[in-house]
Amino acid sequence: MDGISTAAKQRGVHWDGAVNAWCIAGSVYRMGRREWLTEAGWQQMYDAGIRTVIDLRTARERQPREVDPVVSEEATARFDIVHCPTEDPANEDFTALFGPYLKDPAHYADYLRLFPASIAAVFKAVAAATGGVVVHCAAGRDRSGVIAVMLQNLAGASDEEIVRGYQQGMRGINERHRYHRAPHAHDAYLEKDALEVMLASRSVSLLEFAHSLDSQAFLTANRVSEAEIAAVRAKLNALAP
Repeated sequence: MDGISTAAKQRGVHWDGAVNAWCIAGSVYRMGRREWLTEAGWQQMYDAGIRTVIDLRTARERQPREVDPVVSEEATARFDIVHCPTEDPANEDFTALFGPYLKDPAHYADYLRLFPASIAAVFKAVAAATGGVVVHCAAGRDRSGVIAVMLQNLAGASDEEIVRGYQQGMRGINERHRYHRAPHAHDAYLEKDALEVMLASRSVSLLEFAHSLDSQAFLTANRVSEAEIAAVRAKLNALAP
């Protein structure tokens, strides 16, 4: 396949309050918590053509925080907000493999192995979505990162594009942690040199995962139909293989 067009390559977007908001390809985007968006940010997202927001977080993570901006119900009512949690923290292997949460591309393959039906449900939601789609987790780094790599795999993205996407996610949440306390002590702000060392290591693991990945085969094996996969590709503006 010829892959993603130049216009569709992953790029940052500027929705007020959004953290780690990026276009993955076509009309599919990723970001961190939607609660960080201001009223103006929700309007900017709407103006960009977004109509569906897919939330990858578990129910217990969807609690507001004191620092979240006040947003009217009218601002969010125009969007279809779909809850598609990608994990079950009560799974007996979850903590043993990931600790309190997924935080390293070296574990992405295990994540798919543990939660295939939940991951497949996200792609069904993307396929069924009206308008542009935003997929988000908490930080906008790893759960949305797994989905982003799978989408990029479907779209024929290059290694460079895949690494860039992950590094953007890491840099984005790290920059937020510079000014806002991280929710976990072991996920604190990293100074430049420490961040670069971690990025280098994790980028190697990311590409190992990406090179082992066949998104279409995974989705087909987990009951995502050919029509649904085609609908996802259309949103990515990707050519059929």
